[in-house]
Amino acid sequence: MVVVDKPSGWTSHDVVGRCRRIFGQRRVGHAGTLDPSATGILVVGLGRATRLLRFLTELPKSYTGQIVLGVATTTLDADGEVTGRWDLSGVDEADVHRAAARLTGPIEQVPPMVSAVKVAGRRLHELARAGIEVDRAPRPVTVHRFELRPGAEPGVWEAEVTCSSGTYVRVLAADLGGALGGGAHLRGLRRTAAGSFTLADARTLEDVAVAPAEAVLSPARAMSAYPGVAVGDELAAAVRHGRPLGAARLGVDDVAGGPWAVHDAAGQLLAVYEFRALYDPAPGDRPPGEGLDGDDGPRLYPAVVLDVGPG
Repeated sequence: MVVVDKPSGWTSHDVVGRCRRIFGQRRVGHAGTLDPSATGILVVGLGRATRLLRFLTELPKSYTGQIVLGVATTTLDADGEVTGRWDLSGVDEADVHRAAARLTGPIEQVPPMVSAVKVAGRRLHELARAGIEVDRAPRPVTVHRFELRPGAEPGVWEAEVTCSSGTYVRVLAADLGGALGGGAHLRGLRRTAAGSFTLADARTLEDVAVAPAEAVLSPARAMSAYPGVAVGDELAAAVRHGRPLGAARLGVDDVAGGPWAVHDAAGQLLAVYEFRALYDPAPGDRPPGEGLDGDDGPRLYPAVVLDVGPG
């Protein structure tokens, strides 16, 4: 894993391409797309570690940015064309905080037309470039924190947001403007955290190119936001072979609390296990060789096996 501080003007795909060249890896991916104008944390996976990216994509993320009240744009950020202007000079701090409170917690968002969401098999941004606008179903997201304070310019508010995966901060800005009786757009978006990764973990692409080995973080560090389980040699061998294991054998009390990062005694990440209720047959119905002796009760299944070490 590499945590890149993405520069403005680069797409997330551009960063993946640059890392592919730096590390000489064909298999490279990222967790959580950032808009081209946005900066900050982009988690990049190399080689086998790309199989962990789906877990990292699901983690909450934090952002800073500026919300400009009274001006709406086609892209909901400063890159778009202005579509409307409103005089919101009468809006005070109490109004802003009340509107932000209504946009905090479990809410629904309509994805913006300029986004990577697919509708009928086509990316919305492709349709937008063709001048086509389609209906988009709202999606449930959670805004854990939405804090605002007055900026240096009139009508501009400094924002700090922590939210679930899939949340569009651009939409949050536009919805804030709508809640205040007008419009708004976002500028200067910067991702400051993704799961357990912060800007202290991030490196610029220039630094990564100069010292690639120093930029690489272990898979174990990448999965540190999830509960971990350490196993001895016997279970480690079973894990490397991708065998389902009883939750009790792994020391897991609550099967709903995963997924679990399974490490060997040295702390190296062997696999990620998760509970799948639909695939957990009764002990007498299990195929021969599945699990270990005495694995009655709920079992955990390998979602990713990194295939490291002997065995």
